[in-house]
Amino acid sequence: MLNNIILPITTEEAQFVFKRCVEQVRRNLKLFTYKFPFAASENNFYQPIDNIYWTTGFWTGQLWLAYEQSHENIFKYAALIQVESFLHRIQNKIEVDHHDMGFLYSLSCVAAYKLTGDKNAKKAALMAADHLLTRFRDKGQFIQAWGNIEGTSNYRLIIDSLLNLPLLYWATEVTKDKKYADIANKHITTSLQYVVRDDYSTYHTFYFDPVTGAPSHGETCQGYKNNSAWARGQAWGIYGVALSYRYTRKKEYINIFRNITNFYLSKLPEDMVPFWDLEFTNGSKEPRDSSSAAIVACGLLEMAHYIPENEAVYYVTIARKMIQSLVDHYAVDDFSISNGLLLHGTYSKRSPYNTCNHCGVDECTIWGDYFFMEALMRLTKDWETYW
Repeated sequence: MLNNIILPITTEEAQFVFKRCVEQVRRNLKLFTYKFPFAASENNFYQPIDNIYWTTGFWTGQLWLAYEQSHENIFKYAALIQVESFLHRIQNKIEVDHHDMGFLYSLSCVAAYKLTGDKNAKKAALMAADHLLTRFRDKGQFIQAWGNIEGTSNYRLIIDSLLNLPLLYWATEVTKDKKYADIANKHITTSLQYVVRDDYSTYHTFYFDPVTGAPSHGETCQGYKNNSAWARGQAWGIYGVALSYRYTRKKEYINIFRNITNFYLSKLPEDMVPFWDLEFTNGSKEPRDSSSAAIVACGLLEMAHYIPENEAVYYVTIARKMIQSLVDHYAVDDFSISNGLLLHGTYSKRSPYNTCNHCGVDECTIWGDYFFMEALMRLTKDWETYW
């Protein structure tokens, strides 16, 4: 599965690219200190929004990564301004009727607390963790992804939610209250039982009977079709399993990680950056999703800490090759063409078989930018994760 044409990025090269990313983040401070970039760019430029979307934490996470790399207080001060916005948001329950508390609060407020000890950051993150617990459905044993928890039309989980679980594990570490980790463990157990197919591809979303909690069926919302593997969804699975192993050390997660990763790698085109759905490969005219490769690189580098050395070297080499390919063909190196970091991402693409909003196709995505920076951070130092 290793592409022998692409050379692994070196640590020195990763440091150079990371510094270039930090300069782009610096350029964006004027526009995005009291505002946030939207989830995806328009013509490769992000537009400012208020703190009302599920993706705003990815920008604050970039600020913290820039601060760690540069040690410049300008990034810390901007990030702490945004922490106050996140505290206001959770206190007033502004657009939090969903499961994405981890995406929002791990990268903004948990990061702030770990790096600065900020009390408001800790307060906001714990409030977000408490809110996430309210979405746990006892019938079915999962955290409901979207919608009113009093209704039945959205009685389902989605694979993205694996990245929201670290917020709960962190809350248990900080408070010594096991209720957070207990819910996280129940959710990932249910998710891996039903979202992972026999061939180790993954469903995007899985439904349960709201009366009995019995498993119903898997579907896609953003993938090409129900029985295909949405590239970003498979990436969420890879990184999410690695992070859950970090907290639980359940040995069975390593084999699940290996298998869902092998499926993903077997579907990659020559440059190791997937199309938006793994249904498509070499020769396709479908758009790519560069963010998926960045997420997977982070997952590979995370799991490399916990597996035998020869296997770890294999995964780290793949991650370095993926990042090199992103640097060579997808990264912004001319700031006049974009205020993002990683081109050719796909937020959601409508197909004949799904009903998603058609948005952010062949654009920068704010999570793609974040995970690109995180992967570079992981390649340049022994990093304490925000997750």
